[in-house]
Amino acid sequence: MKELKQFIAGKYDVVVIGAGHAGCEAALAAARMGKKTIMITLSLDSLAMMPCNPNIGGTGKGHIVKEIDALGGEMAIATDKAMIQFKLLNTSKGPAVHSSRAQTDKRIYHVSMKQVIEDEYNLDLIQNEAIEIDVVDGKVVGVNTKSGAYYETESAILCTGTYLKGKIYMGEVSYEGGPGGLFPANELSASLIENGIILKRFKTGTPARVHKDSIDLNKMEIQEGDAEVIPFSFMNDKIEIDQVPCYLCYTNEKTHEIIRDNLSRYPMYAGKMEGVGPRYCPSMEDKVVRFSDKPKHQVFVEPEGLDTKEMYIQGFSTSLPEEIQIAMYRTIEGMENCKIMRPAYAIEYDCIDPTQLKRNLEIKSIENLFFAGQINGSSGYEEAAGQGIVAGINAVLKQNGKEPMILDRSEAYIGVLIDDLVTKGTNEPYRMMTSRAEYRLVLRQDNADLRLTEKGYKAGLVTLERYKKFIEKKNSIDVEKTRVMKKIVNPNAQVRALLEKLNTVPLKIPTSMYDLLKRPEIRYDDLREIDPDRPEVDKVVRRQIEIQIKYEGYIKKQFRQIEQFKRMEYKNIPESIEYEEIKGLRIEARQKLSKIRPDSLGQASRISGVSPADVNVLVIYLEQQKRMKKTNE
Repeated sequence: MKELKQFIAGKYDVVVIGAGHAGCEAALAAARMGKKTIMITLSLDSLAMMPCNPNIGGTGKGHIVKEIDALGGEMAIATDKAMIQFKLLNTSKGPAVHSSRAQTDKRIYHVSMKQVIEDEYNLDLIQNEAIEIDVVDGKVVGVNTKSGAYYETESAILCTGTYLKGKIYMGEVSYEGGPGGLFPANELSASLIENGIILKRFKTGTPARVHKDSIDLNKMEIQEGDAEVIPFSFMNDKIEIDQVPCYLCYTNEKTHEIIRDNLSRYPMYAGKMEGVGPRYCPSMEDKVVRFSDKPKHQVFVEPEGLDTKEMYIQGFSTSLPEEIQIAMYRTIEGMENCKIMRPAYAIEYDCIDPTQLKRNLEIKSIENLFFAGQINGSSGYEEAAGQGIVAGINAVLKQNGKEPMILDRSEAYIGVLIDDLVTKGTNEPYRMMTSRAEYRLVLRQDNADLRLTEKGYKAGLVTLERYKKFIEKKNSIDVEKTRVMKKIVNPNAQVRALLEKLNTVPLKIPTSMYDLLKRPEIRYDDLREIDPDRPEVDKVVRRQIEIQIKYEGYIKKQFRQIEQFKRMEYKNIPESIEYEEIKGLRIEARQKLSKIRPDSLGQASRISGVSPADVNVLVIYLEQQKRMKKTNE
């Protein structure tokens, strides 16, 4: 511990540093699981802040929000409270890639989350800056703050977002700063480095906000929400809101010309920024350069809330000078007279190399020090929150002497996210997409509660109320699915008329309703008129039954693939293994395996630089060690 003017401000089981989406989920999880917890944040006004887009969910990300909810987290509930528009994405494709997306009121989201945290019995919230992690004999013992307050603790969870040595860029202008006009955290990075933690530098950016009264929305294409609003949280049966529209407009050749003429003032091209930005969320400068053949790019104009006239310019992030931003935005039809309320900027920040982490999100070199969110090299509110709840749960499980909760790639998108980060690492801010999940047919957002509620309940986070609701839904699905399998439909006149109306092949022999439902032309509700005995079944249950029946063959095939995956995943590798001593392993494989130290053959097989031949060598070596152990016994 440094020689600082300090005082012992309290003793806590868990200290959470940062109050963004990762911090909120981590702190709530720890507190709700019975641990005395404190969350330290640079500003109480930044709690659950959305410094970038005013949305929750989206492709792949909606799955994560549903999974957080199933585990007993708060993000989905807060989103349902703050929602001002809803869309279900990818509906032209199969249910595996259907993703919910909500336009939210940023202020309502912040206020609702802050109220939940303030009301949590085991959770204290304080505005301060954490400047040092106190480590003794390789274990966390406390956290030092700028005010001199020292918090003794059993575990610390770092959820610092983009604040660590944050630096803002707008053209030639650069200065130390955090997102949303807040202060950066400049001292904690040094403490991490002193403790042997490897840091890297990433960057991200955000578009400008313009005044609603200064733009002509009539010149833009209106983007309404879906007629049916589907709640994010499984605890909510329905949501009734007056949805607010968004708007679509386009850049043009004049916009692109201004960008090309000012590329020398783009900090990245000028060599002023060392951080690596997200490939899947490029700035407008990068779009114009990379896709020089495109005459225009989509730009969405989205409200930041119900009681503000700030409009978020989705898809138009930039770090060019403010005067160039004004000129660019004003080339867009409908924005000719726009007034910028908050200019766009890029932010560069410190994060860790996530391959230093175990799959429970504890760093390998320091006991009881966990990391979650953008400090792990990820990007996005949802990815951060997903890591936060896992880190919070695992910090508590470790203190309680229990096995960690590891979500593998076949169980959750959160599992894919964490496995990718800690096993493969990342050279740019990591963003979740459905294409990253090889078992996505069984990792649908509609069955997240069926997949994960049991795990959350066993961990001690899911409430009895939620668990009872889950069991009731599960039983309803099983009972109705069994009834549908046994229900026989005869080829009578009524049935023939219905099938003709649905443009499907007529029946020639008695067939189960289960087999009828496998036909792509037939929906569960279509069969109501020939099924007088059908009980009243909730819409969510009906949808689940339909998906399970229609995709049964594909789902069974995927489960067979998962069984093969599990066989490798369950073959544990001892922590004490010395890879340098294993003959037959290539040098690169030895180095990578020694660095990552995978806990299973499955994880070893996913490390970049470890070939199938290397895995075979490992299999043989482990089998030999097993035989030798038996012989010695």
